Amino acid sequence: MKRDFSLLAGRQFDLLVCGGGIYGAWTAYDAALRGLSVAIVEQGDWASATSSASSKLIHGGLRYLESLDFKLVKKALAERQMLLAMAPHRVWPLRFGVPVYADSRIGTLQLRAGLSMYDLLANNPGPDMAHHHFDQKSFAARFPFLGSAGLKGGFTYGDAQTDDARLVLELISGAMHAGAVCVNYCKLIGLIETDGRVSGATVQDQLSHASTEISARQIVNATGQWTAASEQGRGWCRLDKGTHLVMPALLTDEALLLTAKSDGRVFFMIPWYGMTLVGTTDADYRGDLDHVVVEQKEVAYLLAEANHYLKTAWTEKDVVGSFAGLRVMKRSGEASPAAVSRDWELKTASNGVHYSIGGKLTSAREDAACIIDTVCAQLGVNASCPTKGRKFPWMPEANYSVWLAAAAIRADELGIDPESVKWLIRRHGKRVGEILCHIENNRSLAERILPALPFIHADLLFCARNEMAMHLDDLLRRRMPLLILAKLGDGTLRRLAETVAPAMGWNEAAVNREIEACRQQ
Repeated sequence: MKRDFSLLAGRQFDLLVCGGGIYGAWTAYDAALRGLSVAIVEQGDWASATSSASSKLIHGGLRYLESLDFKLVKKALAERQMLLAMAPHRVWPLRFGVPVYADSRIGTLQLRAGLSMYDLLANNPGPDMAHHHFDQKSFAARFPFLGSAGLKGGFTYGDAQTDDARLVLELISGAMHAGAVCVNYCKLIGLIETDGRVSGATVQDQLSHASTEISARQIVNATGQWTAASEQGRGWCRLDKGTHLVMPALLTDEALLLTAKSDGRVFFMIPWYGMTLVGTTDADYRGDLDHVVVEQKEVAYLLAEANHYLKTAWTEKDVVGSFAGLRVMKRSGEASPAAVSRDWELKTASNGVHYSIGGKLTSAREDAACIIDTVCAQLGVNASCPTKGRKFPWMPEANYSVWLAAAAIRADELGIDPESVKWLIRRHGKRVGEILCHIENNRSLAERILPALPFIHADLLFCARNEMAMHLDDLLRRRMPLLILAKLGDGTLRRLAETVAPAMGWNEAAVNREIEACRQQ
């Protein structure tokens, strides 16, 4: 994946996609696979906004059953099952526990009915994904850190998990392989119109500050929160802020769905790279789109709600990291953001620009297919969606189980610890073979970057050389999320910056600038 701003000039594209989050990535990938000439630009790094600030889940949305949004849940569950089959390295099963206490807002009978409906909407999945009930003793043994006072039992059910930023990156990689021109740190400056219809755009390289005009027959705006700030978007969108905390390891291979005592909202505790992810909040947002920060009241809220369930309470000193993002939702009259539908729609402005509004990480592929159906109809192109049931770009060609076993054996022989092997495969898929070859030539690359986290030096160097990272925070927040999974001191930041400096082409002054930028985060 090599960035080349010059490829945008001097040619006409069938489609220009603006925005490099999950919706932009799926849209560009789908269009390129249909044979369209495609360009996609992103003003920051790939997935640098909402698409790296999610709960990292590929799920149907159990809580949406309360609002009777069966269509949305069924759609998302179908996508979940397809993604589990087509991308087992990128999307993997994760079971959730749901405790039932004497004072729970939703009791055993109601929860059983909801979970049965969830299974039904998923076309009655096998026992690995279907729900199961546990009595008080069995559930307490399964989640021993939960408070037992008033615990009546609980359920578990199946859903799935991903690394959201790497999901986006893999799709961008696939789009490039299919012929798309993909440029990050490239900002949309303005649209070009001919006789009232959009015919291109002016973009600026955020690294060199050079500008160029792009000629495009169709334009899709998938800029998420920035759409809401546009003239058209203000009447279409509502912004909802969600905050997550990264806490010490508590869960290993199962998650929890919990209900907040203060307001009845659902929140999660999820294992992620060996740590525990807690979130999220729901609050209307009207602040700075370029600087979405975690506020003290959000930290206090999540800690308080989590501590209602824990035997040993967390404090602010236990918070390892945090992040916040903005969900774009369709404008509605609902007073609470939590009550607003997460469904998606496509809007087309009078000048012909298509705007992607709302949606979910899980169902973005199907929504992107609808976008490109519309684009193809406008272009007079007869080409059906190629992404449904298609193996992901980094999915091994061989039988996955056989390939997985062989890769794990080879990694073990090279001295990589089992947990790091698991995450290395989830992060890179078939490209793991290249990383293992580097380790064969230098066994020290098999060592962990930090003892507590499952990331090895070979992984970091591979990302620096091959994944279009421009800055240190691209590497340490989205290529591998060390900035939120650990409290990195100045010494560690310098060590990591100097490790990747040759691959990134940084001199000492550049290293210092990159370290300072990460320190400010």
